[in-house]
Amino acid sequence: MERYLPQCIDSLLDQNLNPAEYEIIIVNDESKDSTLRVANNYAAKHQNIIVVDKKNAGVGAARNTGYDLAKGKYLYFLDPDDYLAKNTLTTILSLMESNDLDILTFHSMPVVKRHEPISMNIEHGLKELEVQDGISYIANNKHHNEIWWYLIKREFMVSTGIRFIEGKWMEDAILTSELFIKAKRMAHVDYDVHRYRILPTSAMRNKSPEHYNKVIYDNANAAHVYGELIESVPKDHKDADRCIKRLKTRQQSFVFFLMVRLMKSDISVKKIPEMLNGFKKIDAYPLKKFLGEDYHGIGYSFLVFMFNRKSLINPFIKVFRTFYNFGK
Repeated sequence: MERYLPQCIDSLLDQNLNPAEYEIIIVNDESKDSTLRVANNYAAKHQNIIVVDKKNAGVGAARNTGYDLAKGKYLYFLDPDDYLAKNTLTTILSLMESNDLDILTFHSMPVVKRHEPISMNIEHGLKELEVQDGISYIANNKHHNEIWWYLIKREFMVSTGIRFIEGKWMEDAILTSELFIKAKRMAHVDYDVHRYRILPTSAMRNKSPEHYNKVIYDNANAAHVYGELIESVPKDHKDADRCIKRLKTRQQSFVFFLMVRLMKSDISVKKIPEMLNGFKKIDAYPLKKFLGEDYHGIGYSFLVFMFNRKSLINPFIKVFRTFYNFGK
């Protein structure tokens, strides 16, 4: 992250905020490059920057460390290879304040090489928002898994007792839905705020067998955790059915993308039936609730057709792996 951290920190400093009013907590998760040196150089120049150097324990543990140290009224979790558009936080914070929100979501723009420091549509001043609770929000919106497209009131998050799972991937996918379900006041604003840098070297694109297989099993874990999450939705809520439907789609998406990764992995196809039986017990398989308004198209439909037929899965994956490995 040594290449990207300066731009990330600079974007947080370029928000027209009084340094005394906000803190930047950088958690160094035992980096092997110059990331720690870069962070410490910034901290030496800016009193509102705090650097924590810790043993590697994964993304969830690093985020929990920052969360535990935070003292501000609001929390925002930003990855070190991403950044914010200039002077957007002032508006987002004012909207959180004026609407007394637990969570405010906004837009993110993917970037590869180009630099996009200016928001496409930020408007300073108050804007009327549709405030609803988190169950209605999930029911009415396709939400993202990631943590960096929304701001959180710290007091609200503390009151829920919710933390990032540690030692597993999909930590923000789980926390996001858990937080949303608990939120009493949340809203979305159509403002362009966040920049998501697409890197071939990112953790989720790591193709080493050990990491790739861990992501597969952590997707399985997320599907099981969602089973408990879905059960926690109050059945007497006016939007409960639509909320549960969307959460079921998200749960089955973990299974779907797990199967897609399995096609390219070295995990024995003999292990697949056991995994599918586990998903069947929590109604995450067959994939009857995956296709719809959130996921659709010929590619999705074809793969769902194959994955839902146990007799076809093994031969299909074996044939795919033969051609996939031959093409490497």
